Amino acid sequence: MSVSPDAVKACLAEFKDPESGRSVVQQGQLRDVRVDGPRVTVTLGLTTHSSPLKQDVRQELTEKLLARFPELTDVQVELVAHQRPPMQLGQIGLTAKSVVAVGSGKGGVGKSTIAASIAFGLKRLGCQVGLMDADVYGPSVPHLLGLSGRPEIRDGKITPANLDGLKVMSMGLLVDPDQAVVWRGPMLHGAIQQFLRDTAWGELDYLVIDMPPGTGDIALTLSQLLPLSGAVVVCTPQDVALLDAVKAIAMFRKVNIPILGMVENMSYFVCPDNGKRYDIFGHGGARQRAEDLQIPFLGEVPINIQMRVNGDEGKIAGNFDDPQSAPHLERICYQLAKQLARQQTEVAAPLPSLTVL
Repeated sequence: MSVSPDAVKACLAEFKDPESGRSVVQQGQLRDVRVDGPRVTVTLGLTTHSSPLKQDVRQELTEKLLARFPELTDVQVELVAHQRPPMQLGQIGLTAKSVVAVGSGKGGVGKSTIAASIAFGLKRLGCQVGLMDADVYGPSVPHLLGLSGRPEIRDGKITPANLDGLKVMSMGLLVDPDQAVVWRGPMLHGAIQQFLRDTAWGELDYLVIDMPPGTGDIALTLSQLLPLSGAVVVCTPQDVALLDAVKAIAMFRKVNIPILGMVENMSYFVCPDNGKRYDIFGHGGARQRAEDLQIPFLGEVPINIQMRVNGDEGKIAGNFDDPQSAPHLERICYQLAKQLARQQTEVAAPLPSLTVL
């Protein structure tokens, strides 16, 4: 008995869009179903927010159809663009689908490098991404990305710097490199609010926020201004860094910001001369701590000389061309998008029906 297009549509009514967590059929994302004997071709619309998960969607949809219809010999999944503009978040006016804070319990763990790499990595995967440097006292993002020059003001909005489509705003673009920012709390909070409200971000899939190190009150300011999708905590493997990372996790939880996962930076070093691996700061501490705290582990990044060179030269995009660092950074971007999709699916899950006695 041949498979009908209606039967395929009925099967896929349960298939969830990774961005919204809702049925792709109900949301009009199932564009076309073509059946040719034992072969089926499905055309599905996905938003750019879901670009990092394209391969997952293809595989899961294919497996679902083959399991439901054993008589099929071939399933082809064609993905096309699906438009779903973001809504304004809170009272600040920012239009973004996911806002991700990248923080650490202490300085010197490579948090800004990881934040900038996540932002650039998501942009490479086809997402619309902004990167906001909230580390006002030590803004290193412009240097990492090789950006300079003061941003323009157009129609009362700050025009963010642009790196191959990645929109960037930082205090480092507003003050001279050798000038210190000496501000009290209210001025700091005002700057963060202005970066969010008065920057012409446009419509974003992801806004990545590079947080100041430690457990200051910037997280509280952000939680009051807009709903954050969650936080990524960066640390190194040794116990002293993990102690501070746990404090950062506690801080985010205290202001009701979900923890999307941990990243272990400087995880190990592979000597380029002999290929031998050295666990300079220990290894696996962040993964173990993530398991203990029941939060996702997004991945590890080894100590890499080329990553350091790229950062010093303002060529952080080169991290994705380096065979040692690229796979690790790509995996972190993928795991982050996957965790956000899982979070959204849980939020969108229907409530269980109640039996009235």
